[in-house]
Amino acid sequence: MRPLRAAARALKRPALAGTLLACALALAAPAGLRLAVAVTELPPLELATSRLVEDRQGRLLRPFPVEDGIWRLKAERGEVDPLFFKLLVAYEDKRFHAHRGVDVAALARAAWQAMWSARIVSGGSTLTMQVTRLLSGEDTRTPFGKLRQILMARALEERLSKDEILDLYLLAAPYGGNIEGVRAASLAYFGKEPRRLTPAEAALLVAIPQSPEARRPDRFAKRARQARDRVIALAARAASLPIDIAKEAIASPAPSSRKPFPMLAAHAAAKAASAPDAPQRIRLSVDAPLQGRLEALAKSHAEALGPRIGVAILAADHRSGDILAHVGAPDPLHFARAGFLDMTEAERSPGSSLKPLIYGLSFELGLAHPESLIEDRPSAYAGYTPSSFDGEYRGTVTVREALQLSLNVPAVTLLEEVGPARLLARMRRAAVRPALADASPPGLAIGLGGLGVSLKDLVTLAAAIARGGEAVALSLDPAAPGKTLGRVLSPAAAWYLADILSGAPTPFGAKADDIAFKTGTSYGYRDAWAVGFDGRHTIGIWVGRPDATPVPGLTGIEAAAPILLEAFARIGPTTRLPPPPAGLLAAPSAALPPPLRFAGRGEKPGAPGPEIAYPPDGARIDLGLAQRSDPASQPLAIKLRDGAPPFTWFVNGRPVERTQFRRELTWDPEGPGFAELMVLDGEGRAASARIFLE
Repeated sequence: MRPLRAAARALKRPALAGTLLACALALAAPAGLRLAVAVTELPPLELATSRLVEDRQGRLLRPFPVEDGIWRLKAERGEVDPLFFKLLVAYEDKRFHAHRGVDVAALARAAWQAMWSARIVSGGSTLTMQVTRLLSGEDTRTPFGKLRQILMARALEERLSKDEILDLYLLAAPYGGNIEGVRAASLAYFGKEPRRLTPAEAALLVAIPQSPEARRPDRFAKRARQARDRVIALAARAASLPIDIAKEAIASPAPSSRKPFPMLAAHAAAKAASAPDAPQRIRLSVDAPLQGRLEALAKSHAEALGPRIGVAILAADHRSGDILAHVGAPDPLHFARAGFLDMTEAERSPGSSLKPLIYGLSFELGLAHPESLIEDRPSAYAGYTPSSFDGEYRGTVTVREALQLSLNVPAVTLLEEVGPARLLARMRRAAVRPALADASPPGLAIGLGGLGVSLKDLVTLAAAIARGGEAVALSLDPAAPGKTLGRVLSPAAAWYLADILSGAPTPFGAKADDIAFKTGTSYGYRDAWAVGFDGRHTIGIWVGRPDATPVPGLTGIEAAAPILLEAFARIGPTTRLPPPPAGLLAAPSAALPPPLRFAGRGEKPGAPGPEIAYPPDGARIDLGLAQRSDPASQPLAIKLRDGAPPFTWFVNGRPVERTQFRRELTWDPEGPGFAELMVLDGEGRAASARIFLE
């Protein structure tokens, strides 16, 4: 009589009544059930999933939540440890592979337990039934709800395979809060992919979905562990786990907090994911392990340099054009460092970073050779007066030394002969579009940083030098072959540069074997740069404040170069630089052909002689000398064109100054009257003008 009385009481409760009714229907009328299954509509079987950005090998870089904020990451069966499925079936649905959506024996057992205990002891739901409940969202505690669940489970089994049903469970199982699916849960609670799970981890992932909010490890760690241990114990009793492994699993700690989802290459991933036609799984050319190492490198150096300092790193395989690491900021979530800005794309002053291209053009045009001599002395160029960065001048040096020491005056001297327009044209061949201050023609100041370029631009130019002068488009798309852009330099000029830059002084005596690099510091210590390459990789570094605030003492050699050399160490063993091409001229300065012994000496032999451009011969110039009590305060600007430097300037037959390269002289006349002006160039040719001053 006791079971009958219990059953009568059970029928008064909707949840128990639903279970009993569903059991009775499942056991009673097979023919009617088949008809009901045939007309049952299934809920949508497609769930919105997180967009995933992966590296070149398919490793996760960054997931994005679906529109309602749910983390639901798609995972194939082969991407989940088989142990999870073994424990899941053992604990939730022992006859999963045998039944057709409804386990009649389990339902009968659940009905008997419900009648005997007057409460639900076990629901009798199969994994298929759980999937239908998760997809439909229907309440299965009512008689009608339970019946619908049974019918949908049978219908689901008619349309999908067992593996496909498991795929749906992998995606839809709830794990507390906004976490759904096994992959999202494994990343959130263990910080790893579910491909390799320990028995304790697999058991916890089996236990949580039974009561996801009550067993959230980040809120109810004790309950989560107890539920995990019950799964382990049942698996041990069912011989699904060896006893010794089960004991070890129960003794292992359980997580008590959530871990952040991966956010590698955050800026590149966000840009790719926001594209209008972006697929759900996006592949980038980035290498995830290298990306992680370089992000850690950027963060450690940024923290050492200051609370508002940013660091950006771009690493590429210049043979293919693949970008292997893209670090837009040391921490994309750090507000003080403006981590939300991608500093690999920001246009900033490059300082001296463009000097190699200037020197390379002078080599290609036959204006200089690495062993040519050039002057590092105070000079002026049509009103532009570059100064030495450290305030010192080294006199006569080789072109090799001038580039390795990053001397300013020799670089401007060569740029004057190469021409700023040619420099910009070669940059555009590499698809580099520098930002100029205004619409006026570019001047010599661009050689020392008087324009705007990005870190990606500098890496593109350095990669072109590394490739023997041929530029390649840098890309994050691993499926797109490297697109050749154009020839920036001749092979010989590019090799000369690589040879020179591989001998550049290193910071703090560090080793830089087979690494050619150049540093740069922008005006006012706003940006520090270092860009270098070996035989395979090109890496660029930017250091500074994203808001362009000056940082006194921030230089490329001290702030950026150490990061560059350490980045090469983290990318792996360096690759040897390529051998020299045929036909190179290898000779010391004294053995060079006469036109190459001195660089930057103006026009070569046979060029026009000097000519005084201003004032012209016979000019009458009013300087107000007769009306002023201090005539020396009214200087006269004398300008010269053509000729070969150095220049010796004479006034009234007396030498007044000798300039190495400068073609302008400021002279203070003693008073009004006639004056004889004469200039003698380096080849002994003279120019003169007779003028009257008043």
